[in-house]
Amino acid sequence: MPSSRKSSSLPGKATSLSDGGTPLPGDPSFPSVGRSSQPDGPASPNPAKARALISEASRALLDERRDLDQNELAALSKLGEEHVAALAALAHEVRVDRCGLQVELEGILSVKTGACTEDCGFCSQSSRFDSPVKATPFVDRDDILSAARATAATGASKFCMVLAIRGPDERTLERIIDAVRLVKRETGLQVACSAGLLDRTKAGRLAEAGVHCYNHNLETARSFFPKIVSSHSFDERLETCGIVKDAGMELCSGVLLNLGESDEQRLEMLEELRRLGPCDVPINFLNPRPGTPLGSRTLMRPWEAIRWIALFRLGLPSAVLRYAGGREVTLKELQAIGLTAGVNALIVGNYLTTLGRSPQEDLAMLEDLSMPVGMVGAAI
Repeated sequence: MPSSRKSSSLPGKATSLSDGGTPLPGDPSFPSVGRSSQPDGPASPNPAKARALISEASRALLDERRDLDQNELAALSKLGEEHVAALAALAHEVRVDRCGLQVELEGILSVKTGACTEDCGFCSQSSRFDSPVKATPFVDRDDILSAARATAATGASKFCMVLAIRGPDERTLERIIDAVRLVKRETGLQVACSAGLLDRTKAGRLAEAGVHCYNHNLETARSFFPKIVSSHSFDERLETCGIVKDAGMELCSGVLLNLGESDEQRLEMLEELRRLGPCDVPINFLNPRPGTPLGSRTLMRPWEAIRWIALFRLGLPSAVLRYAGGREVTLKELQAIGLTAGVNALIVGNYLTTLGRSPQEDLAMLEDLSMPVGMVGAAI
């Protein structure tokens, strides 16, 4: 699929568009350092007004069973840090009301790592950056099956194969299809995959092979996207998401917070997801990677992460809201609070190029919270 934007990048470097427009990875103005947009939290309305906003949101979501509008979500996003616990409590109540207490587990495997042609500024697998991540060939099918079986042993219901590519060529597509059929046949797991941009023919073949769910994250807001990626457009991502749904696969599409976006842009990406309607919404937090343009950014503060988990649940009341990359380093000891702030699914084990924590630790956390492991449905 041709890209709608081109850069003059050379391997190992990312350079800006020649027209001198939007800053791109490698520009001095690229958002490579600093905290999240409002490190001290927004200025809060007076306590009585804050309580009233939360009460009105509760009535809308739980009694009237209607979605909050953009203005209501924006007002809630401006509540001060002293009200985050109340936001989280409401988000948990909404999650239990719409989705139940069960938590869905998923394991992921990078089946093709590194040497990606794209220039996503957060990603250590891009060939444009001087990253310590080295390219590895497509993982052997026996190793894929071994990883899938290990995932099944945790009680997970889903296994996702991820490839660092712009999109699959014919040979790669055939290998994905072979691996999907193998895992599905031998483990009974729901099989998901993430292999970049798709056209309708390739999406149809993946669906026919048994891909239950396809992951293609929006990552950030449309207005901020050109500051993070230049090698493909936001509209190309949206197009693939639509193609996935048209092919009959479930769509998994989420966000990566703390790239340098503003609170307003976080609300913008939430609204885009509400329009798109994915079944599964992974919430990732930037874990800065050496050698990438965002490698110097500081981590999002834990309490701010809880605020946005809660807001995403309030904006997407029936979605599968999945803890994903960066949760361990961002939330640290507050990971359990995220599960009482709207999260109802986990990626367990390791991520693509970073280590997670052991599945046993997550299972113990869920047991402490009296949250059973199981499959979670979503209806947006």
